[in-house]
Amino acid sequence: MKIVRSKEFLGARAWDAQLIAAMQDATVRLHWTDQPYPWHVNDGQEVFAVLDGEVAMHYREHGRELVAHLGAGDIFYAAEGDAHSAHPLGQARILVIERAGSV
Repeated sequence: MKIVRSKEFLGARAWDAQLIAAMQDATVRLHWTDQPYPWHVNDGQEVFAVLDGEVAMHYREHGRELVAHLGAGDIFYAAEGDAHSAHPLGQARILVIERAGSV
């Protein structure tokens, strides 16, 4: 059993992560960041849940760039191949569930 107090997690650098669990083919990580994550496309599905702070999630849909503003409790789902880039507004703590080894 493990209890994680996400609001107490502070990374040494942007997008530092604490592994919460590795389950079969998926990982669950708590990330801390205060910097944007580069545009990328995952090679699997990704669930991105904002636990603390705010994030402007940039994503592409039908050739257009869109932005969704996410706050604590909001969840973003990216299917395999969806281009996206997370931009925290200040500090944010995010729970990311994705395929193990996903890039």
